[in-house]
Amino acid sequence: MAILAVNAGSSTLKFSLYPLVNAEVQSQILSGCIEGLEPGGAPTMRWTYRTQHHSRPLALAAEHVFAQALQSLRELLASLPGVPVLRAVAHRVVHGGRFYRASVVVTDEVLAKLAQLNSLAPLHQPHNLDGVRAFRQAFADLPQVACFDTAFHACLPEVDFRFALPQALYEQGLRRYGFHGLSYQYVMGTLQQHSPRALGRVLMAHLGNGASLCAARAGESCATTMGFSALDGLMMGTRTGALDAGVVLYLLEQGWDHDRLQKLLYRQSGLLGVSGISADMRRLRADTSPSAQLAIDIFTYRVVRESGALVACLQGLDVLAFSGGIGEHDVALRAEVGQKLTWMGVAIDPDLNAQATGDAVMAIHTPASQVEVWVVPTDEGVVAAREAARLITS
Repeated sequence: MAILAVNAGSSTLKFSLYPLVNAEVQSQILSGCIEGLEPGGAPTMRWTYRTQHHSRPLALAAEHVFAQALQSLRELLASLPGVPVLRAVAHRVVHGGRFYRASVVVTDEVLAKLAQLNSLAPLHQPHNLDGVRAFRQAFADLPQVACFDTAFHACLPEVDFRFALPQALYEQGLRRYGFHGLSYQYVMGTLQQHSPRALGRVLMAHLGNGASLCAARAGESCATTMGFSALDGLMMGTRTGALDAGVVLYLLEQGWDHDRLQKLLYRQSGLLGVSGISADMRRLRADTSPSAQLAIDIFTYRVVRESGALVACLQGLDVLAFSGGIGEHDVALRAEVGQKLTWMGVAIDPDLNAQATGDAVMAIHTPASQVEVWVVPTDEGVVAAREAARLITS
């Protein structure tokens, strides 16, 4: 048997397949993505099955595109030789809110509660839930399991998750939750397999189009840069990161409405907003314009600044880990962050750093470094698969 792990977005569906042996999740045998599902897009399925890479365009009608994409996925699974029988589908769901502190088998009641959180993660939550609904129809015989990015941070101390707001608002759920939890859970588990120091004070940097930092002690989250929504903390691809609430009040006074503000904060800011060029760090690295360099500089500065704050919460640092698309592949970013954190004992080896391309877990610190520095390619899918396996076998 096997667990199918999926991540549904607005125009993409990522999937991976993990065999189950004696209720234990094994290494993935299939991974892929269906992209171009937005209106006017060019739907394409790409997949790797047992190390063999494939790609093909999909001829989908304009209506009910996602349902057709799921049918294409079903056909793919049926056509591949030796694919185990599916036992469950594990979904990445960004926000569990105050309702769910751990993964859960999806019911109508679960979906109704999670839909109340759509406005807290508008780039992700509605699409995650649309994916769950579609899979419940297309794979009606399988349990659907929701795995939350907020769950890893359920152990945050009250001094970290409380806002300085009245008690009545806190009781409505206005608090800090934290995100990227599936990634942090994977990175933490991987670090503990490679270094005994990972049981100490760890700073994890998930840097990509969405970006955050997480401070962990004894394997548990104790502080993180994202909060009530997926807007807080670091500068991101198109999101502002931490922003003085007075800016929002000012724009309201200027006549901005909710939808215009939401578009600004989630889709028009960050690397894209500052550079005016792109949200893709790779493209900005290749651009010689001052605005591209400024966007990179601000992104790097915010990583360094927030790192200092989280290390203060930890009262020191034993391990620093980079993950996410930028963290795993941007050699220059890691080098600059490391150089600016030398005061806390970080020393990155330039040659090792250059060799770390996100293909494997790799230590990049010098022998003299007081802090271990690792590059850990993340795998949110396997964490979701393990969560689903735990639920259905218990």
